[in-house]
Amino acid sequence: MPGSAGPRLVVDGLDVAQVVVADTFATRLRGLAARRRLPESLLLSPSNSVHGVGMLVRLDVALLDGAGTVVDVLLLRPFGMTWPRRGVTDVLEAPAGSFARWGLSAGSTVTVRRASSDEAARG
Repeated sequence: MPGSAGPRLVVDGLDVAQVVVADTFATRLRGLAARRRLPESLLLSPSNSVHGVGMLVRLDVALLDGAGTVVDVLLLRPFGMTWPRRGVTDVLEAPAGSFARWGLSAGSTVTVRRASSDEAARG
């Protein structure tokens, strides 16, 4: 819900979901595998490809350039993979169907809004 503590995913200026930011080797390696409950979204940064090894569900995947523009949107099936793609710097993952609800498509702009210390204290 908008206003809750923690990073928020913003698509084309609209706050759409909480986001887990995987920005270390260990957090990118884990990704969404072996999670009992999937987060609303996961941003792998930096990353230019993903795999579905260990996943039991389909995922929406958006490939982002350095400006946060969606270069391509894919549906990742369990044990599937995407190939590295030139110009892609980050990858956004979410449970299948999320992107349609958010209006995310190729050309959309994705940003992460981090909670300010004031918001976190209220959160």
